[in-house]
Amino acid sequence: MGFCAKCGATLTEGSGYCGSCGSPVAPGIQGEASGPQVVTTSPSVSSTGLTSNIAGALAYVLGPITGIVFLVLEPYKRDRFVRFQPMQSVLFCMAAFVFSIAWGIVVRIMISVSGWTAVVLTPIGLVISLPYFLFWLFLTYQAYSQREYRIPFIGAIAAKQAAG
Repeated sequence: MGFCAKCGATLTEGSGYCGSCGSPVAPGIQGEASGPQVVTTSPSVSSTGLTSNIAGALAYVLGPITGIVFLVLEPYKRDRFVRFQPMQSVLFCMAAFVFSIAWGIVVRIMISVSGWTAVVLTPIGLVISLPYFLFWLFLTYQAYSQREYRIPFIGAIAAKQAAG
């Protein structure tokens, strides 16, 4: 019987993943009766050839589409790190979508009140879109670097969903 390197739970013999946290267990790394051995924390390679950091970064590429794909694909749905990244990606894109709709409503209301505000509000919308894009790139890079960067509020929700 061995122990998981991430959560310390007892591993069942012959299992490729921890039953508690879902982290992959390399074959032959499980602890023996003489003493527990731990699994290294380097990115693991799945049967599809993707390491967990690549899978986490790819979860951000097409936003909710790739996020949902990685939430349902085996073996990624059992890896807590990979589960966190697509969940955060989906929630981040939903928040950006809601903000985009709210901004569009504000612009249309302002244009209906006075037509000249379109000249001012359109460039402001573009200036708002640039930081969103840069933050999306930052999140993708953090996932690729095997870091679990949590967006305030959204990251906490994603972590809770990934743990459960």
